[in-house]
Amino acid sequence: LNPQSHPQARAREYTRAVTAAKLDRMFASPFLGELKGGHVDAVSSLAICRTNLCPVVTGAVDGTVRIWDLQNRRMVASLDGAHSRNVSGIVFGNGIDGQFYSCGEEGIIKAWGIYPKGQYITADVDDSDDEDKKPKAKRRNFKSSQDDDAESPHGPLNVYRLPSSRNNSYANAFHSIDHHWSESQFATASSDAAVHLWDPERSTPITTFNNLWGSDDTVTTVRYNPAERDLIAHCSSDRGIGLHDTRTASALQKTIMGMKSNCLEWNPMEPYMFVVGNEDYNAYTFDMRKLSRPTTIFKGHVGAVMSVGWSPTGTEFVTGSYDKTIRIFSTRKEGGTASHGGYGSNGTARDIYHTKRMQRIFCVGYTLDHKYILSGSDDTNIRMWKARSSEKIGQLSAREESSLQYRQALVQKYSHLPEVKRIHKARRVPKFIKKETEQAMVQKEKRRRKETNVI
Repeated sequence: LNPQSHPQARAREYTRAVTAAKLDRMFASPFLGELKGGHVDAVSSLAICRTNLCPVVTGAVDGTVRIWDLQNRRMVASLDGAHSRNVSGIVFGNGIDGQFYSCGEEGIIKAWGIYPKGQYITADVDDSDDEDKKPKAKRRNFKSSQDDDAESPHGPLNVYRLPSSRNNSYANAFHSIDHHWSESQFATASSDAAVHLWDPERSTPITTFNNLWGSDDTVTTVRYNPAERDLIAHCSSDRGIGLHDTRTASALQKTIMGMKSNCLEWNPMEPYMFVVGNEDYNAYTFDMRKLSRPTTIFKGHVGAVMSVGWSPTGTEFVTGSYDKTIRIFSTRKEGGTASHGGYGSNGTARDIYHTKRMQRIFCVGYTLDHKYILSGSDDTNIRMWKARSSEKIGQLSAREESSLQYRQALVQKYSHLPEVKRIHKARRVPKFIKKETEQAMVQKEKRRRKETNVI
């Protein structure tokens, strides 16, 4: 535009940026509701289907597993007594049959089906009318390895346990489970300081990796790499994070953190990167090609990070912490990658979610459409949040979409200016978190002064 015909254009644009930042905070309402009913005890594990938007499975400390319909936010089935102790891990298979696996601290793995009596729905075409061929719902069965007198219509379809745990199953408690991304295979982490690989057709592990780097500590987390078919990452109680190859049963790399890592997840879009949540209140992203130091440290929590979950886009992840808050961290901005965050990526959360009644958070995860976040906490509830707190739910008109993009561009353009930055980053947090954060800053400054005074 001609500056002579449009005087003060930059000033008007700055005023619009301030207004856009205020509107974004005014319409911020991230909490959508809870999945009706929740659990009776604390929610310890959560699994979101990799091939379907609706099914969600959760496990509780009392051993109960529940299946949820995410679209209607209601419970489909409650598998009471699925395990006799805490359900430490749940994972979906990679097939369309809706099969999932759960492991418990009593040393047992069980296979279940989302659809009752081993049935699932597929689309079939009705050939009765050639002019109007409509897909018709048809039930198909898959065989179960369990007898017909199963405890529930959903299973268990099969039961797995370690041979050494026949007499004392509590000695080899399972702490984590993950399914292969392309093959019919899953891995578990157990208290016997080993990672076990399982074939669904066999009741005992096909391969066992013990004596990992000479450590006898419990393996707490195990995850398959989405791209490298034979690469597994795990965390252990000796504060270690390790990689090993399942083809040669060899240890590849290992790094030792200052404190124990509670969770680990691979980036689904850039699978050479992974994030870990640590007991030191921070989350760390690593490049598997160089484990000597993290690529970025994400700070802000005042409690141990108990769970992490990547967005399907691979550009951000969510963390759930012992401090009763959920934080969303962006790993990169425009012009950046997961290993190099681009301009302005400083390791701070872009958003913080909390409620008055929500307690310690043990599991979090994104839905496949990148629009919602699920969290399970110590208060027995599974909550549903918007991934973008001020985003409108529903279809946007062309005018609304254009206006929204314009406001976002204005805020991004003027985010370096004090007033826009203050409004855009303002978040209300609970009082005890604010006090803990202030105390942590004082302690950090004291350590800095002490180090500078050393002669």
